[in-house]
Amino acid sequence: MSMLFTPITFQDTELKNRIVMSPMCMYSCERDGIITPFHFTHLISRAVGQVGLVMTEATAVQPEGRISVQDLGIWDNIHVEGLKKLNEQIHAYGAKAGIQLAHAGRKAVVDSGIFAPSSIRFNDKSKVPNQMDMKDIKRTIEAFRQAARRAMEADFDVVEIHAAHGYLINQFLSPLANKRTDQYGGPQENRYRFLSEIIEAVKTEWKGPIFVRVSTDEYHKEGNTLEDMLYFTNEMKKQGIDLIDCSSGGVVPTEITSYPGYQVPRCEAIKQETLIATGAVGLIKTGIQAEEILQNERADVIVIGRALLKKPYWAKVAADELGYNIEAPKQYRGWQ
Repeated sequence: MSMLFTPITFQDTELKNRIVMSPMCMYSCERDGIITPFHFTHLISRAVGQVGLVMTEATAVQPEGRISVQDLGIWDNIHVEGLKKLNEQIHAYGAKAGIQLAHAGRKAVVDSGIFAPSSIRFNDKSKVPNQMDMKDIKRTIEAFRQAARRAMEADFDVVEIHAAHGYLINQFLSPLANKRTDQYGGPQENRYRFLSEIIEAVKTEWKGPIFVRVSTDEYHKEGNTLEDMLYFTNEMKKQGIDLIDCSSGGVVPTEITSYPGYQVPRCEAIKQETLIATGAVGLIKTGIQAEEILQNERADVIVIGRALLKKPYWAKVAADELGYNIEAPKQYRGWQ
């Protein structure tokens, strides 16, 4: 039996297989954050292709928190209707739907002012962000809570909190971007506080599995170590987080040497040390590669990005590699 095509359950939500479509920004909105026909085609086609969990791109909880003005949004009730229609179609093909709640912080490229834990810009071309005061922090935590409420109304199955790739929550977690001297800066427990409060706020509205995406490696000697990440993930486990989505990088500009499976060792370490479910991501291209990761208990789900852009029916390709008979949607069965 293929592990890749074995169901997995988080709380009361069962994924029919362990293939997760990674959140990938499509830069296709018309400055209003409302879902477009392209998003419907892009995301629903992967459900047709038999992905177990289809994740939206990073979806902004505040307009000033967009990575770009073309990003999806969930900061207003006007966003709910389109997302609900999307999920109706994703569910029609047996997939579950996930949304990644996000705030870009100092990496936002928008017309308005931008915000960060400290007034340090990302690079020489970036805006200098406003250092968040207590009012800004509370307003942003409330924005995540309201986004979780809207995600419930839109019939998502899974919420993922984006705490990776150098965006706002990652900025609070990292000593490279967080130079605060108050209760949100300094030692590990203080740098974790912002994420902790967001998790608790989300849980007041969201009744279902919660994933968190983290950057397990910051590729800088003064950045978070693996020991820091184990502390953070242990705290997340205590708060009831269901899965850690293990990516890397993005806090500061740096070159990353990538190769197939390059992020899996830290994913495996977090799974083994924290005893929490993990998602492996990062140039996982083949079903054989994915199966090895799962069979050796290095992760619990496989998060596929670029390979799914190239092959919307990647699940079928992987099944063929593994000698597994995947069931096609009923519309296609006559041609199998």
